[in-house]
Parts: sequence; structure tokens; C-alpha cells
Amino acid sequence: MKKGLVFGKFMPLHKGHLGLIQFALRSCDHLTIILCYTNNEPITGTIRLEWIKNALENINNITIVPFEYDDLLLPNTSASSRNVSKLWAAAFKELAPATDIIFTSEPYGEYVAEYMDIQHRSFDEEKRIVPVSASQVRQQPFKYWNFLPPSVQPWFVKKICLVGTESTGKSSLTAKLASHFNTNYVPEMGREVVAVTDNCTYADLLRIASQHAKMISGKLSEANKLLFIDTDINITASYSEFLFNKKLAIEKWIEDANQFDLYLFLEPDCEYVQDGTRLSVQMRNKLSEHHKKFFQDKEINFISIDGDWENRFIQSCKIIEETFGPLS
Repeated sequence: MKKGLVFGKFMPLHKGHLGLIQFALRSCDHLTIILCYTNNEPITGTIRLEWIKNALENINNITIVPFEYDDLLLPNTSASSRNVSKLWAAAFKELAPATDIIFTSEPYGEYVAEYMDIQHRSFDEEKRIVPVSASQVRQQPFKYWNFLPPSVQPWFVKKICLVGTESTGKSSLTAKLASHFNTNYVPEMGREVVAVTDNCTYADLLRIASQHAKMISGKLSEANKLLFIDTDINITASYSEFLFNKKLAIEKWIEDANQFDLYLFLEPDCEYVQDGTRLSVQMRNKLSEHHKKFFQDKEINFISIDGDWENRFIQSCKIIEETFGPLS
């Protein structure tokens, strides 16, 4: 049985890596994939391991070996160096003994194979088949979006949260922005749980926080580069203090789901629409100031959006494009 070896950092996993793995599988009976990582990299080894498992879940003749290495002992470089290759070759011989052939897309693959005393086969070294590198993806993920497997794309999605008091157009603007940028959105959960603000209880706020966080996590896998979110946990927590003078006690997973790349704070200088479920206009404006102070006290950066409905949309689009650059 011919045993093959592929190694890499897969930071992130992209279709070039998958092309190399498929190439290797056609030339060996069993393939070992060594995931090399350190504890100070921007994407954890745990996340990268899940990406690989997800992308290759239907392939049986592979073994994935996570390898946390010390970059003081094993130099972290892609340069073709005999000395560096010799060190890595020694590590791979321990991690994947009895390997017959190694597959790479790098010139140093020849050196590693030489020191392992095995065969080397190169795949797309000039990146003509899959013209992308992991560093390019990290620098411009939207430009190389289509080179990312579906399991990897959610990690690079930018989450944009619209916050503010009642009747400032959050729900309408969230949906309109999602349509404009050809992606999806997370609606506010408040009205799903409580029809009328004055009837809200503390327990209702806890249910809102939990349901909203679950939906944020679920929608990430469906997002196209951007995900728009109507309201966040800070607004729910601000409501708790505003309505009940009580801090909202939430679990860490809810906080983790509510991490955003951009906050747009909708000011209450727009038409007030009382649909029978909202606070009075005076209380709405008071709540806006409470929300804003809550964000400021937590040192959460936000950009204010004001004006009429159309101006809010135009401002938001401009800010998003300036913040995240070209989306194609």
C-alpha cells in the first residue's frame, strides 16, 4: 500500500489545498494530512482542523494529524532552504512514519522528500490551476471568495449590526441593505417574543437574547461576504437596565455570537411611526439616549446614521464600502 503525505498550515483552507489533496489521493492508497499550527496565529488550529474535516468528510482513506509546533525549533518560513527542510523532514518522519511519497506545491518539497528519503510529486507549483495563496485570501478575502470552501467562508464574513431606539427604521434598513449587497440578514427577535414593549418582562429579554444569538450563528453559513443584523445583545441589555434597572445576565456563547465588525447607530431624527406596540415618542427618544450612553460606557465604537429613510440607506452603503473595500 502506497502511503502519501500532504502538509501545510491551511490558513485558511482554500481550493488550491483541496486540489493538492485530490491530486495526492489519485496517486496513493492512503493519505496523511499534517496540519501545522502555532498558538499565536490569527486563526486557531482547532478552527482549521474543523475546516479540513468538513471539506473531506466523505473521504475514508485519509488521516488528519494536528501538529502544534514551536517556531523557535521549526522555522516558520516558505523559503526553499535545505537547512529548514531538513528540520521539518525530521518532524514529518516522526509524525507520518513509513511514508512513501510526499505531495507539495512548493519548490522546497524536493528538499523535504530528499531528507525523508522518499519520492516527491509537485502539484500546480506556479498556481496556474488554482491561482490563489492563503496570504492573498487573508489580505483580500472578498476578492478570492470563490476560492474558499463553504465551510471556510463564514469565518471571513463581516458582521454589520444596526442598532438604535424604536421606530428608527432598523428592520427596513437591515432588509434593504441585505438585498442591495446580495446577502442575508438576521431580524430582530423582540417582536417575535413580545408584541408590545410595555408588556416586556426580564425573562422575555433573556429569551430574546438566546434566540437572536442562535439565529446569528445559523445565518453566518448562508451569508455572502456580509451579514446584516438588526439589533444586538447590547441593545437587549440596555433595555434591561432601562425598563427594569437590572443588568442582563447572559451566557458567554451569547456574547461570542454578538461580536460585530461594524455598528451603525440609527438616530431618532426620523419620522415617528406609532403602530400600537411601541413606546411613546418621548420615551423613544429617551431610550435612544440610554442606548447611546450604554454603548459609550462599554467603549463600543459606532457610526451614527441620520436623516430621512433614503439618506440612511445612502449613508450606510457608503460607510460599508469605505470600511470593507470592494466586495468583488
